[in-house]
Amino acid sequence: MVEGSMTQGAGQGPEMERTATLRDFRVPAYVNETGPYAHSPHPAETGPYDGGPRPAETGPYAGTPRAADTAPPVEEGRPAAPEGYPDAYTPTQRDLPVINRTDTVQVTVDPAPAAQPGTGSGPLYVVGDVHGYLDQLVAALQEKGLVDAAGQWCAGTARLWFLGDFTDRGPDGIGVIDLVMRLSAEAAAAGGYCKALMGNHELLLLGAKRFGDTPVNSGAGTATFQAAWLLNGGQKSDMDRLQDHHLQWMARLDAVEEVDGYLLVHSDTTAYLDYGDSIEAVNDTVRETLTRNDADEVWDLFRKFTKRFSFRDDGADAVRSLLDTYGGTRIVHGHSPIPYLLGEVGSEDGEDTAGPVVEGPHVYADGLAIAMDGGVTMAGKLLVQQLPLEG
Repeated sequence: MVEGSMTQGAGQGPEMERTATLRDFRVPAYVNETGPYAHSPHPAETGPYDGGPRPAETGPYAGTPRAADTAPPVEEGRPAAPEGYPDAYTPTQRDLPVINRTDTVQVTVDPAPAAQPGTGSGPLYVVGDVHGYLDQLVAALQEKGLVDAAGQWCAGTARLWFLGDFTDRGPDGIGVIDLVMRLSAEAAAAGGYCKALMGNHELLLLGAKRFGDTPVNSGAGTATFQAAWLLNGGQKSDMDRLQDHHLQWMARLDAVEEVDGYLLVHSDTTAYLDYGDSIEAVNDTVRETLTRNDADEVWDLFRKFTKRFSFRDDGADAVRSLLDTYGGTRIVHGHSPIPYLLGEVGSEDGEDTAGPVVEGPHVYADGLAIAMDGGVTMAGKLLVQQLPLEG
């Protein structure tokens, strides 16, 4: 699918009007808001975030109070899931620790190259899983020259794709969504774009808000979205601040896109093939499923999006099955933290105080797959990467 024909939902708010910049871009109602957080209220100060700046914080975000980051992170796809929860989506594991104030790894990188005039499109960037770590996201975008010191778009015609999982586990998931929505408007006004894919945690948050404790047929007993959300890093402050325009934005996100020969997905799974034999068909099927608002259907969608590790070991054929169906020459995904893919896991007990070392994306599966989840929830790195990769 070419970029001009996408039906991407990033940047959509409750009231929308089309712009001349991108046919598929819609300006949210709050486009005129200014400032890094665009009037998004911040969570109350609780837990280990005491209001002082963390070592990695700089600029206008330093010292901003954050919600408690006490919900332990999750490794999906390791031991068997408890009864009532989806296969390959396990609740809290001790080998995936909660990030502490001193854990974040910051790496200095070169700023983004200037877009070439007259080309019609600027450089392409992708962002891995954010999981509520707003300050780390802003710092990473600043390092790449995509946002300025005030957190506003400064990259002209650059193109930026988020691979999903904006909330849960970290302290400010709603702040992350507000930032991405605002950058969508600012980038479009500058001739570029900022778009996003749907991750399994968007489905989880949507389900928890829509269905709460309504029982669903999990295939292994009875479960609820609310219980699954809490077990898998759901933050009360995110739920308290969740508004209709956030829900509408998440529900419109695409699941799959192809850009410059890269097939972009959230999860390293072949489950996308269950929803259509073209990019358009998959995205339409996912949106229609959410529109029908059937708890069991949405749970099944969530369950399939939590699958992982399909491309690891002898997984090149699995990658090719997706590329052959949807197009592209390489697949780019988030979802599975790179330390897991490499067999390197941090310790919740503090034995590995430095955390896992993540220098950049992980290329594997005969060079066909690029993993972008740097493991920010386990003191890894929140990755923002320009494509194509050098070397």
